[in-house]
Amino acid sequence: MAEREWAEKNYYADLGVSSSASQEDIKKAYRKIARENHPDKKPGDKVAEERFKKAAEAYDVVGDEAKRKEYDDFRAMLGSGGLGGSGFPGGFRSSGTAGNFQASDFFGQGGGYSPEGGLGDIFGSFFGRGGNPRQSARPTRGADVETDITLDFREAAKGATLPLQLSGEAPCNTCHGSGSKSGHPTTCQACQGTGFTSEQRGAFGLSAPCSVCGGTGEIIEDPCPTCQGSGTVHRTRSITVRIPAGVIDGQKVRLAGQGEAGPNGKPSGDLFVTVHVRPDPVFTRSGDDLEVTVPVSFAELALGDTITVPTLDSPVRVKVPAGTRDGRTLRVRGRGIKNGDLRVKVQVKVPTNLDAAATSALRTYAQAERESGFNPRTDWEGAK
Repeated sequence: MAEREWAEKNYYADLGVSSSASQEDIKKAYRKIARENHPDKKPGDKVAEERFKKAAEAYDVVGDEAKRKEYDDFRAMLGSGGLGGSGFPGGFRSSGTAGNFQASDFFGQGGGYSPEGGLGDIFGSFFGRGGNPRQSARPTRGADVETDITLDFREAAKGATLPLQLSGEAPCNTCHGSGSKSGHPTTCQACQGTGFTSEQRGAFGLSAPCSVCGGTGEIIEDPCPTCQGSGTVHRTRSITVRIPAGVIDGQKVRLAGQGEAGPNGKPSGDLFVTVHVRPDPVFTRSGDDLEVTVPVSFAELALGDTITVPTLDSPVRVKVPAGTRDGRTLRVRGRGIKNGDLRVKVQVKVPTNLDAAATSALRTYAQAERESGFNPRTDWEGAK
């Protein structure tokens, strides 16, 4: 998300934490909201779905320490009166400069405001895109790429490694991304490698991207015949993507440097993978806990028994104490997702076809039950 969009967001409020919350507290708050508002838990609930999406977006920013710092710096800058003393860092002076800030940076790179330039360029100078705004004309990295994948429930719970094909700009194999046939671009003499040229117009000092090198600061005197000097070619490439264990439906996974290649050897952008998770016929999840409902007989609950229960790996044996009520949940430590537990809910399954011997035995039991004084509705409100 572009930093200029952060002006309308309060990610801390979306997660229900203060701006001084620790990373661990932020993680706990996100997991709680995700657990309570997950579409699998509240299907069709638009309010819960929107709450879930807002929390996921907030966690993607403030859950990452580097992004959180940028976000906090941006909010502090706006809170201090916009962009400094007179709306600019350090105050705007008639010379056109304010520290490293120049009038041309306010009006974009070409002397006029546009939605993609203008104030966006100002913000770019504050968020790691070249510290000195005069360098913002030079491409600093490749484009970010977004894609979607769908995993089975168990793959998402345990983590998965899968191949992914992406089409886009990749480094040219002929020139190894430099754009130069010899591999050695030369420094532009017109701008001395800065990517900008400056001129004084009355009281204002204006700068603009160098028209000779196009703002790159370099000249390709021997363009690579394969990429025509850009350093990148459009092709389909295969990468291996590792999805961490415990990812939830709708979560984004960031793979640094796996986006499109930057021009002329600049760093690649990032790849953002949105994960969709198919429901499982056996398991559901609550946070890192797995939940499974196991059918049992009345005799197993009344007399007690040991039953076999599935897990993400091999089945486990679970002891059912004598006198266990229908619907009780038994806990198996450490057999959930990551460090979570397995919650086993026992549910009586009533037989529909009994043979003569079983019917006779059950009637004998029912008579003995009545004679013992047992009444299943003794404490039932409807019997009062």
